[in-house]
Amino acid sequence: MAEAKHKILIVEDDPDVSEMLNAYFRVQGYDVFTVNWGEDGVRAGHTILPDLIILDIRLPDIDGYEVARRLREDRRTQEIPIIFLTEKRERVDRLQGFEVGADDYITKPFDVQELRLRVRNALKRVSQGSLTNPVSGLPEGPLVDERLSDAIHKSGWALLHISIRHLDSFREAYGFVASDDVLRAVSLMIHNTMKESGGAEDFLGHISPTDFVVVMTPPNLSAFHERISSRLEQSLDYFYPIKDREQAAKRRDRLSIKVAEMPSVFGRFSSVDQLKKDVLSGRL
Repeated sequence: MAEAKHKILIVEDDPDVSEMLNAYFRVQGYDVFTVNWGEDGVRAGHTILPDLIILDIRLPDIDGYEVARRLREDRRTQEIPIIFLTEKRERVDRLQGFEVGADDYITKPFDVQELRLRVRNALKRVSQGSLTNPVSGLPEGPLVDERLSDAIHKSGWALLHISIRHLDSFREAYGFVASDDVLRAVSLMIHNTMKESGGAEDFLGHISPTDFVVVMTPPNLSAFHERISSRLEQSLDYFYPIKDREQAAKRRDRLSIKVAEMPSVFGRFSSVDQLKKDVLSGRL
């Protein structure tokens, strides 16, 4: 029996872009549905129940933010991956997209091969139950929540938050392959450093695609913090092409690493969601 095709809904008012994506993803083996208006996107989401939605922000009636918000409010569509595909490039636009529940954000003009891989990775995450990150292979989603829940309800655990900053700017300049290389390399460096200085029950996972959380015993925390901060900062320049390194060092959006530690988490948070919110907002 043939395997069922994944269904993709494209909500895009530019007919050229819509037709191109329709043809491209059909050739890739997907069932593709296209609509041009935001209200039609909401209705199609509820009736078709696609496996993934590619959503423009600027639409003739309601914008993509509102489309995503309504889909996230409905139990039938709240878990469907949404990839924003838009001309809106400002940081505030990206943040608003993620605030309403987008899984990814790609700006126009875009590389259709990159979009194909983003679609593949998003569908892979869904099929795996979001247990591991498709790029780094590290735990995310329920596996991380389970470990953090253990840490906030049992004494004897400390937490370290490691964030890759400005990876979006790096991706726009050098492409998704280069940015994925950064994510994999950083993941590997953290993992190897943990093996050198951590314990058997220490844990490493994602709380966002560019944010890592390390759970370990308090006695090892400070030494690990110092060692991993030094290693990561020393490595960042090497991700840039040699010709760009001197100029990149002067850029405000240069790749950088932010590391923050919490020596004790037991009893400080009422839920894992509260802990992750404080971590991501920098309130450690």
